[in-house]
Amino acid sequence: MPPAVTHVLLTIILVDLFRDYIIKDKTIPLHFLFIGGVAGLLPDIDIPFFWFLNDILKIKTIWFHGTITHTIWVPLLLLIASVIAYKFNRNTSILLGIITFGLFFHIFLDFVLRGSIMPLYPLSNFTIKGILTDLPFVHWDLGLDAVILLGWLWHEERKHRISDFI
Repeated sequence: MPPAVTHVLLTIILVDLFRDYIIKDKTIPLHFLFIGGVAGLLPDIDIPFFWFLNDILKIKTIWFHGTITHTIWVPLLLLIASVIAYKFNRNTSILLGIITFGLFFHIFLDFVLRGSIMPLYPLSNFTIKGILTDLPFVHWDLGLDAVILLGWLWHEERKHRISDFI
């Protein structure tokens, strides 16, 4: 399972790269990127919810991480809402699209880096096995977030000269 910060960083970075290089639209506010990062972490909301039930309320429940919050249903509904909102309010549509991307990208990262996902849960227990889960290096993701952050800082310095603002 990717570290939480990896979900946040990669979502923010990819949305910003898309904004800078693909659509070249600087009118998308930076706080939309922040919201996208939060959305990239949101499917893991079931972890503190599980801890709250088990550790605080002492309601013994089975581990349910990766079930309902890691399905395609909420991102799919938000994608439809984003498309519909485009006719009425472009900013709302963009924001919903960024949130949708964050949610889908979280599920994608877990598909690639985690043991498995159940994208159609609860309608089906169909499980997709992760791509990189059988590689011989077990702890490869321990420094992934640091490598991503350093790469991003290097990019920002080369592209935007962020050291000028220090």
